[in-house]
Amino acid sequence: MKDEIILKSTDLFLNLGFKSVTMDDIAHEMGISKKTIYQHFKNKTKLVETTAMHVFNKIANGIDCICELDKNPIEEVYEIKRFVMLHLKDEKSSPQYQLQKYYPKIYSTLKRKQFEKMLGCVKRNLERGLSQGIYRSSIDIDFTARLYFNGMISLKDQDIFPREDFAMSTLMNNYLEYHLRGICSTKGLETLTLLHTNIK
Repeated sequence: MKDEIILKSTDLFLNLGFKSVTMDDIAHEMGISKKTIYQHFKNKTKLVETTAMHVFNKIANGIDCICELDKNPIEEVYEIKRFVMLHLKDEKSSPQYQLQKYYPKIYSTLKRKQFEKMLGCVKRNLERGLSQGIYRSSIDIDFTARLYFNGMISLKDQDIFPREDFAMSTLMNNYLEYHLRGICSTKGLETLTLLHTNIK
C-alpha cells in the first residue's frame, strides 16, 4: 500500500502541485481513508519528501541508463532532456518552484542531490565530447558543468521566467541550443545542425 500511495501522490503532485494537493485529495483519488495514508506517513511533509526523492531516483536511474548507451554526446544531451521532461509532466504545475516556496528544506536537499548527479553527468559528457573533437578543446570542464547546472536551475525560477510567458519545453530547447553552440567545435556544430534537421 505504501508504494501505491507514493505512486499516486507523485502523479497528483506533479500534475497539480505540491501545495495544491491535500491528503484528503490523495485518499479520495485512491478510494482509501486518510487514516490509511497516515499509517505510512506521519504528515504531508514526510509524504512530499518521499515522493520528491522517488522522482529524483527514478530520473537519476533513467539518466544513468541513457549515459550507458554511449551515444554521441550532443544526442545524449537531447535524449536526457526528453526523458526528464517526460517524467516531470512538462512541469505544468511547476513542482520544483512549489517545493522551493513551501518546502524549502526538502528543496535544499533535493537541489544538492541534483547538483551532485548533474555535475558528474555533465562532466562525463564534456570529457567525451572533447575526446571526440565535437566540443572545443579550450573549454574548462568544471566551470562549464557548474554553469550548465546553474542555468538549468534558473529556468525553473518563475520570477525570472514566468510560466505564463515561457513554456518549459521552449526554455529547455533554447537553453540546450545556447549551451551547445557555446561549446561545440566546427565538427560539433555540423552534428548539431544535422540533429536539428532530423528532428524537424
